[in-house]
Amino acid sequence: MRIEEANRLSLASYRNSFLPSSLDPAPASGEPHLAYSIRFEGSSTISPTDLNACFNLIASSSANAYASSSIGWSPAKKRKEMKLLDLRYLLVELRPTDQSDQRIDGFLSFMLTYEDGYEVVYCYEIHLAPYMQGQGIGRHLMTLVEEAGTKAGVAKSMLTVFVENQAAIEFYEKLGYLVDEYSPEPRKLRNGSIKMPTYSILSKSLNDNSKGE
Repeated sequence: MRIEEANRLSLASYRNSFLPSSLDPAPASGEPHLAYSIRFEGSSTISPTDLNACFNLIASSSANAYASSSIGWSPAKKRKEMKLLDLRYLLVELRPTDQSDQRIDGFLSFMLTYEDGYEVVYCYEIHLAPYMQGQGIGRHLMTLVEEAGTKAGVAKSMLTVFVENQAAIEFYEKLGYLVDEYSPEPRKLRNGSIKMPTYSILSKSLNDNSKGE
């Protein structure tokens, strides 16, 4: 299935085609763990409240990193990006004791798209509230995205990471991600000094025969 065809699918058909029937992780044995659920939404179906909660997670954890990078931080641009037509969301919610407690405790946004001629699944953002970290949730979310990419037949899974975020880089390396061939490289300036990139593009091969036309 080509990227354009995949992105035209309804939310239900997209999920049935590319994601497992249950998005929640299998029950863990032994150590107690947080009870959470994962909800699938599109940029056109996610509620304004949930979208704002996702934005706040980005702002609280990464606004400074964006601002100090060559990408820069613009709340307006980020909010616009979060509404891109083909963007999909995996929303993480602690199972509430009552509906009034329901909130977004983490999320991953991704898109089936093209990158440098390749059909890819691109992870735009992944953020978890501090109390949700260290539970294997990030790994589970990445597994779901990679499964979507594999089922869609794309060449690789890709993401952008700030070079200052060494913990994130190590996390992705453990998942099998490497610096992509199209990641920015150091540049030699006219005065002879070397300007290092502020972010890297990482990728992981999923299917070897999926370069776009």
